[in-house]
Amino acid sequence: MSDPSNKKKTWNKDYYGGALLVIVGASAAYAANSYNLGTLAHMGPGYFPFAIGVLIAICGVLLAATAKKKPSGGEAALVGHQHDIPDFRGASCIILGTILFYFAGEYFGLLPATFCIVFVSALGDRSNSVFQALILTAGMMIVAVVIFWWALQVQMPLFKWGI
Repeated sequence: MSDPSNKKKTWNKDYYGGALLVIVGASAAYAANSYNLGTLAHMGPGYFPFAIGVLIAICGVLLAATAKKKPSGGEAALVGHQHDIPDFRGASCIILGTILFYFAGEYFGLLPATFCIVFVSALGDRSNSVFQALILTAGMMIVAVVIFWWALQVQMPLFKWGI
C-alpha cells in the first residue's frame, strides 16, 4: 500500500508565471540602465522603464512566493476544467475590447472608449454578470476621467462625435 504523503508534488503555473515575470522585469530594468535614469524630480528616458521593470520583477517574486505545490498524478487531474476544450471567451473579449477601445477613442472620445474596453473585457469572465460589469465600468470611467483627463491632462476629449 502506498503512502499518500510520499506522492511527488509539482509546482503550479503561478510559480512558473512568477519566475517568468521576474526574468522579464529584471531584463527590462537591466535594459533601461543603458539610458539616463535621472532623478525623481528630473526623470530621464530610462526612469519609467526601469521602474516598471522593477515593479514587474517584484510582482513576479510575490506570485512565485505564494504559489502552492499541487499533487501530481490522478489528483491533479481533478483540479481544473471538466472538458479538454479550451475556453477562449476571456481572450476574445479582451482582444475585442482593445479593438473597440481604439475605434471608440478615435471617433467618440475617452468615456465611450473606456466603456468599451472595460465592459467587454469584464464580460470575458464567466463569473461576472452584466450588472457587475456595468458597475465596474462606471467606476473605471470615473477613474479614467480623474487620472487621464484631469490629472495627466491627456489630449483626448471626453466625448467626441464623428471624425
